[in-house]
Amino acid sequence: MGQLFGTDGVRGLANRDVTAELALDLAVAAAHVLGSLGEFEGHRPRAVVGRDSRASGEFLAAAISAGLASAGVDVHNVGVLPTPAVAYLTATMGVDIGVVLSASHNPMPDNGIKFLARGGHKLDDDLEAAIEARIGEDWDRPVGGAVGRIRVDTGGAGDAYVQHLVGSISTPLKGLRIAVDCANGAASEVGPVALREAGADVVVINASPDGRNINEQCGSTHPEQLQAFVVASGADLGVAFDGDADRCLAVDSFGTLVDGDQIMGVLAVALRDQGGLAEDTLVATVMSNLGLRLGMDSVGIRTLDTAVGDRYVLEAMRAGGYTLGGEQSGHIIMSKHATTGDGVLTALHLASRVAQTGTPLHELASIVQRLPQTLINVPGVDKSRTDDEALAAAVAAAEQRLGRTGRVLLRPSGTEPLVRVMVEAATQDDADAVAGELADVVRDRLAL
Repeated sequence: MGQLFGTDGVRGLANRDVTAELALDLAVAAAHVLGSLGEFEGHRPRAVVGRDSRASGEFLAAAISAGLASAGVDVHNVGVLPTPAVAYLTATMGVDIGVVLSASHNPMPDNGIKFLARGGHKLDDDLEAAIEARIGEDWDRPVGGAVGRIRVDTGGAGDAYVQHLVGSISTPLKGLRIAVDCANGAASEVGPVALREAGADVVVINASPDGRNINEQCGSTHPEQLQAFVVASGADLGVAFDGDADRCLAVDSFGTLVDGDQIMGVLAVALRDQGGLAEDTLVATVMSNLGLRLGMDSVGIRTLDTAVGDRYVLEAMRAGGYTLGGEQSGHIIMSKHATTGDGVLTALHLASRVAQTGTPLHELASIVQRLPQTLINVPGVDKSRTDDEALAAAVAAAEQRLGRTGRVLLRPSGTEPLVRVMVEAATQDDADAVAGELADVVRDRLAL
């Protein structure tokens, strides 16, 4: 993988790391790479460009659009829409490229650039590397009628996305009051609209983006305000999105947070009951709480673990044909309806399950009983030697001590000389004790 692209596109401080010049150059290079692969043969190439509500997205979207048009690609600029909406439109409009300008749940000063291939899927690593390699190359520029045209959407794209979302649920939300925290982000308009069109009585907070307030003490990364609002408004449940609305966390009627593991548990049972959970399998990362696995075991649903990151969840889902997967953060993928995590889609299906069963969210979420967890970061160690024989023996002994109601996970940091020791156990005291003992072994055996 190249230096510019990370696990979720190009990200950094807007106008320092992620500049208008870089955006334009990346757009041109992307057009050249896809064109050289024959993606544009037989037709005039087209792209969809969307963004979240950050102020920097305005000039970055303009630069991306300019770069694509200068390379002969017609651009449909859909403005502020969730990342999954751009993915959906890329697939359904039959365009050749999708581009999202967003840094998701990151603070407002950041931004990012993500390219999507035809069909709405993230580009493969080798294509991203090829794009980076062709930045700044000499090229024969189209002229006259061969240059691309830029068209600004007037609302039809958002309407089509909302209709897709609402059409994905089988039970309307009539009778439910739902509180929604839009994080002053990309779902500030379409999120409440979709829930209302599905029949819910919707009360909304943090849906007034001004270019600066995205994710600011609100949304899925700061759900405290929503927790209080659900109780104060008498809502049956609440949902919180992040800045680009590819994540959703929930709150029950008592103001208690319902995290991504619990949401996945509820949706897995719902899909299984409807015959829609492929192979009766849920895909989750190794960081999901053991309580999710135990809860799924109790109802005959298998869990498949992947490395941390939604891209690994999606890869496993596509490889095995699975229909549901996600992360504790609320990034949940329902592959029948989306090619990526979709917070509004998740909210609709979670609420639909409440409406269908007539069961309050806190009861549905109780299928996942979270086990106490302790995480200790051990710095200044050789993270490449976590297979050390004595350390492995200590981990094995700890796992035997914890039994079926506990587990140990050692994770080397991707960027620092640091190892993360995570322990889950039946009690917090057990988790603390085992994690502390293993952290001491890591310090002793892996010291630099």
